Amino acid sequence: MLIRTFASALLGIGAITIQVEVQISDGIGYFLSGLPDSSIKESQQRIISALTTLGYRWPGKRVVINLAPADIRKEGTAYDLPLAMGVLGASDKVKSDLFSRFVMMGELALDGTLRPVKGVLPIAMRAREDHFPGLIVPVENAREAAVVQGIDVYGMNSLSQVIDLFNGSTAPKPVKIDIQEEFKRQLERQELDFSDVKGQESVKRALEVAVAGGHNLLLVGPPGAGKTMLAQRIPGIIPPMTPEEALETTKIHSVAGKLGPHNGLIIKRPFRSPHHTISDVALVGGGSYPQPGEISLAHNGVLFLDELPEFKRTVLEVMRQPLEDRFINISRTRFTIQYPASFMLVASMNPCQCGYYNHPDRPCTCSAGSVQKYLSRVSGPLLDRIDLHIEVVPVKYDKLTEIPTGESSEIIRARVAHARQIQEHRFAGLTGTYCNAQMGSRQMRKFCRINDPGKAIMKQAMERLGLSARAYDRILKVSRTIADLEGSTEIEPYHLAEAVNYRSLDRDIWGG
Repeated sequence: MLIRTFASALLGIGAITIQVEVQISDGIGYFLSGLPDSSIKESQQRIISALTTLGYRWPGKRVVINLAPADIRKEGTAYDLPLAMGVLGASDKVKSDLFSRFVMMGELALDGTLRPVKGVLPIAMRAREDHFPGLIVPVENAREAAVVQGIDVYGMNSLSQVIDLFNGSTAPKPVKIDIQEEFKRQLERQELDFSDVKGQESVKRALEVAVAGGHNLLLVGPPGAGKTMLAQRIPGIIPPMTPEEALETTKIHSVAGKLGPHNGLIIKRPFRSPHHTISDVALVGGGSYPQPGEISLAHNGVLFLDELPEFKRTVLEVMRQPLEDRFINISRTRFTIQYPASFMLVASMNPCQCGYYNHPDRPCTCSAGSVQKYLSRVSGPLLDRIDLHIEVVPVKYDKLTEIPTGESSEIIRARVAHARQIQEHRFAGLTGTYCNAQMGSRQMRKFCRINDPGKAIMKQAMERLGLSARAYDRILKVSRTIADLEGSTEIEPYHLAEAVNYRSLDRDIWGG
């Protein structure tokens, strides 16, 4: 007897529906085809144990299972449930007339309990696209899958509950999530607020400019100056994610298995801060079975690289292409996977090995050559891709002891949101361009025109600082953002002057 159940295979942050064909006939043996990995091949023992616990027996006949399409590699333990139900259906232990209505995914414990799996959100989206009325997943994955509207999601605790569903013994209710309530629940006041930061007004202004235009940012300063404290508060001034951004971000975290059992939709902007010992594969993604890396997990959010020169050179250099293209291609012999990587890069570093070069009070013990050597750990091409280089100086005692009177993140976020609205209107109809940092050459020629006094400022900056063409473009983009924050339709000379001032590492005082 031939029975078909339906599962799903992950491809990047998407999925493809898999038919699990089970045929039981006279003979002896178990045959599994369709490019399964080792964890799927081992599923027979888990299924046999689960069936025995529930009072069923593995059929003493010839069992042939094919995972179609057979030319796509399948991996993971999530196929345990559809394989087990296929075997039960083909041996007439479970009614199979409803199998075509459901996609099923779940790992089986030896006692028949269902364990959570990765990638349920893109699986649910694919099931809806293929017009399946229902999806059966472990109860821990139910909220994640229920984010997708238009498909009934059933969270099950065990194989016995799934059997009862198909036999008609029970009629469980599908899991429902109120997306609006989910947004409201998570968009509460940020725990980390800019009102906690004392002093550093010029740095906070630079952060506001960077966030308003989606620009990459480098903070340079001595230990204890507040670089990490400032960076951690950046997500609080980025405008809230749209439903589309939240869904795409959640898909990436779902595929990577980073969603907890009680999480449905990721609403808050991601803030990823990998340690400097991270490998290049862990940062950009990849592996034998490709998984999204930190730059993809930071999609629509912030990637914070603390102590930038301590990262391996190869790790930093692999970021150059994603910083420009805002996606990363992972190529293997048989396939290529593309992961989105549209993130705001925020990095911090000490100015030298001892940390006190250019410090107003403490002397630096490094030689000029060692300062230059330390700074050169970060390559020029990577620095060119960072729009703002900001010097962070220590906060004076009188600032540290005063009562906090700085602006809250909410106030700053309102100004940023207004500037982003201007950019959304400006780039309406342009695919892939949503903020000033994403402008290409054609958009810059149209939206970043400068007058003759502005051209004189840029000429002087290019000659004195030895800026590259890419750095020139970055300054124009930043000046466009500064003008947007002011509500100005034109880029004025003082906008350009402020943008040039945000290129600290291009000055002679560093490493000279």
